[in-house]
Amino acid sequence: MYSKDQLRYEPLPLPDRVELPEAEALKAAEAFRAYMAQRHTVRDFRPDPVPEAVIAASVAAAGTAPSGANHQPWHFVAIADPAMKAEIRAAAEAEEESFYAGGGGEEWLKALEPIGTGASKPHLEIAPWLIVVFAQRYGVTKEGERYKNYYVPESVGIATGLLIAALHHAGLSALTHTPNPMRFLNALCDRPESEKPVMILAVGHPAAEATVPAAAKIKKPLAEILTVRRG
Repeated sequence: MYSKDQLRYEPLPLPDRVELPEAEALKAAEAFRAYMAQRHTVRDFRPDPVPEAVIAASVAAAGTAPSGANHQPWHFVAIADPAMKAEIRAAAEAEEESFYAGGGGEEWLKALEPIGTGASKPHLEIAPWLIVVFAQRYGVTKEGERYKNYYVPESVGIATGLLIAALHHAGLSALTHTPNPMRFLNALCDRPESEKPVMILAVGHPAAEATVPAAAKIKKPLAEILTVRRG
């Protein structure tokens, strides 16, 4: 929560410099790409517990993300409570049943066929942790005054990407889930009206029988996602 006396420009010397020689930079970039290629979205989790400290450290890494005006318009609720997870699953499946019964539209449902998803979401209970990502549409100062947040979807998206990478770095798997509507999560997680739930991450270790759809391993080649303009 901001205080008015904190909202002023005060330049500081760059506290950290992470620089590598050209050869080492390329080696590090390629190693990171290869490591991130080992990240897989799974729907089959082991119920084995994951220490809360690991989740907290991963969320702390997400909190280092850049954001519009440095307002950091995000909040993460980590849930291990079985009753809360069961409630989230029930609400999500109710919506998913309508979606897969035709509410999602023919084109969307056809696009999901190679992924093999369906209305049943047992992972929302089996995974030891659910992390609900909230986007803060506006903030409130210590004086009780509202202030606008900027580039909220972009900022929250960057932070969530860092969170997924941090969880992978900790040896965990995660599944992104975006049930709609999700407003029930505000009351369930005791979050204010100013926040909008945008995603649920199921987090844990993959089960021995975990699989991934073959289609999920098809990634666009670099030539399709990168354009370089040299002067």
